[in-house]
Amino acid sequence: MTQAPPEDHKGRALYRAEQVRELDRRVIASGVAGFALMQRAAASAWRYLRETWPEVRHLSVLCGGGNNGGDGHVLAALAAAEGLSVQRILLKPVEALKGDARRAAEMADAAGVGRQPWQEGMVLTGELVVDAVLGTGLSGEVCGASRSAIAAINACGKPVLAIDIPSGLHADTGAELGEAVHASRTVTFIGDKLGLHTGRGPARTGGVAVFDLAAPRAAFDGMTPAAWRLDRSLIASRLLPRERDAHKGAAGHALILGGAPGMGGAGLLAAEACARLGAGKVSLATDPEHVVASLIRRPEVMAHGVRGLADLGELPGAANVLVVGPGLGKGSWGQAMLQGALAAGKPLVVDADGLNLLAERFAEQRRDDWILTPHPGEAARLLGIATAEVEADRPAAVLALQQRLGGVVVLKGAGSLVAGPGGLAVCPYGNPGMASGGMGDALSGMLGALVAQGLPLETAARLGVLVHALAADMAARQDGERGLLAGDLASCARILVNPTMDE
Repeated sequence: MTQAPPEDHKGRALYRAEQVRELDRRVIASGVAGFALMQRAAASAWRYLRETWPEVRHLSVLCGGGNNGGDGHVLAALAAAEGLSVQRILLKPVEALKGDARRAAEMADAAGVGRQPWQEGMVLTGELVVDAVLGTGLSGEVCGASRSAIAAINACGKPVLAIDIPSGLHADTGAELGEAVHASRTVTFIGDKLGLHTGRGPARTGGVAVFDLAAPRAAFDGMTPAAWRLDRSLIASRLLPRERDAHKGAAGHALILGGAPGMGGAGLLAAEACARLGAGKVSLATDPEHVVASLIRRPEVMAHGVRGLADLGELPGAANVLVVGPGLGKGSWGQAMLQGALAAGKPLVVDADGLNLLAERFAEQRRDDWILTPHPGEAARLLGIATAEVEADRPAAVLALQQRLGGVVVLKGAGSLVAGPGGLAVCPYGNPGMASGGMGDALSGMLGALVAQGLPLETAARLGVLVHALAADMAARQDGERGLLAGDLASCARILVNPTMDE
């Protein structure tokens, strides 16, 4: 298996469906026949299947009417040639197929592979199912025979290998178009697709293997990826060992503004995460009722009881970055804290109710020196649209937010997206255990720590999202996903941001 080029320090390149079709055209123009490319794809998928499920002796292969179905026909022929029993199910008759897809179906016929037309209620008899129903060209909701075939695949209880993309998943957005195949594994070709890694993509692919099909590197010339898939190597490349004479002043000072009356936990979580990621000094401006709890939980954090804007005093001016939002609330206290943060003239990280207040009371704000971290609901309020519209096209939503509001925007969720002046990045890490209170507060504190230490905002955002997700994965490996708490992440994150300590 090889990874689709190009790669650099940003991670692995991700493309939209039309870009990958253009790459196909370029590879064919370089002298590789279209059917030969289809054979390479099917052969790669077949090798991956044998390596992943070596014990399987009987396949059910569902073939649609396009080139994705053609890949399925060729794979069926390869499986039969090695002695496997193949149930080949056609959603479109061979006589109605065209071009390479028709040639592939006839190749399977010549190899002695039987074929059956898809029928509602058909039993999938294979030990493993190969999904070659719909490819990356799908844009509207799945319907008809394809919809019923996808439902049958999902109901069969067998492992599923998806060819190029799980049928029913949008290749660009990661949205589920009515119903999508729940694959156990997905193999994709030439260029990795953006939609496989965000939205419903991570829940539908089961893990993605990329095969470049020996595409010449020249085919990628002049093509800017739609996004970059973040890689953990970014941590060591950006967080170098400190000088031996380093002091706390050189590591920056972060101020957390959070913890309205009755909401103190969020500010404490953000402050602790900020300290664990290496900020030299961390101050917490919180309602006075939370100061004692802060001193008990984390005495290294300088907690200040603040009743309103006047009590902030010189605190914002002494900090290198302000984190505003954790436990902020939308009442007078939260409004005062956000007003003070906006007026301070310092880099900002804005989260939670800080974002809701921006949408409600400070909608005209646009800055180049902030990181905004909305979840889909908050993103929808900032854009003035429904949450469902955000989830229908997460990449478009985060890019629209960045264009409108400036700075760097993190759209949280499965396959978190980071949009900044340098483009779009996708985080492929994280787990369902992160669906618990306080996770966003921990992230905002981590981002504040990285900005405090002098990292550019976009680098800090990408790195912070990456460390946050990897820390959650580390904590889940230790004790499980269910019951994972935001407070569990700080100690794991500390290990991750010290990648060279064992050298």
